[in-house]
Amino acid sequence: MATASSTVLSVRELSKSYAGNSAVDHISFEVGPNEIVGLLGPNGAGKTTTINMVLGVLEPTSGAIHIQGVDLARERSRALEQTNFAAVYAPLPGNLTVVQNLRYFGLIYGVKNISERIESLLQEFDLQRFRDTKSGVLSSGEQTRVALAKAMLNQPRLLLLDEPTASLDPATAKDIRARIRDFAAKGSGGVLWTSHNMYEVEEVCHRVLFMSHGKVLLQGDPRKLPQEHGKATLEELFITVAREPLTLETP
Repeated sequence: MATASSTVLSVRELSKSYAGNSAVDHISFEVGPNEIVGLLGPNGAGKTTTINMVLGVLEPTSGAIHIQGVDLARERSRALEQTNFAAVYAPLPGNLTVVQNLRYFGLIYGVKNISERIESLLQEFDLQRFRDTKSGVLSSGEQTRVALAKAMLNQPRLLLLDEPTASLDPATAKDIRARIRDFAAKGSGGVLWTSHNMYEVEEVCHRVLFMSHGKVLLQGDPRKLPQEHGKATLEELFITVAREPLTLETP
């Protein structure tokens, strides 16, 4: 097994309990360089709780998280400076313009040469014409592009995406997927991605983890997993995980 220092993200025996109830139950997985890993499962499976622990928003009950070999519990700031995040349920301040949002978060992340970095991202995400527009009046697709530009500000090694294309039209979602694939292919970063869109997962992800009741039930290549478990499609496998997880558990 790869060591923590050779992976972008290493999660070991991670758990989170609330009043004795396990939201996440001793899960372990890795995200490697240039890899997009899908974190899948029905609502309440523990996906967002897992991402919030990796982001340092929630403290684990037990277990360890290493980002680029750095222990999140011991060196929080050093670990998180290599991480960024985007989600449809975490919009940027709507009363700030696109440039104001990027500058604000750039200052938080301590981005060097911030003006040049913002101009580069405006161009990369086709946002130049919205630079002085308040984020709150942008369309869903435009807001998603701004959120991704924000997530790229500090050139993260680990990019966490929670339902990044939810509610987007097909053309915009395709564009967002292409941009994320490009991020993973260039440099040595990795992506942890949650989605309920199995077509999207099959197209984008190199590997998937299926969660149910706080546990990682299955993992592997999304193009091969269905056949390995007697299902015709990834969507059919997802439905089985959601409704009948015990039929898939390995001894």
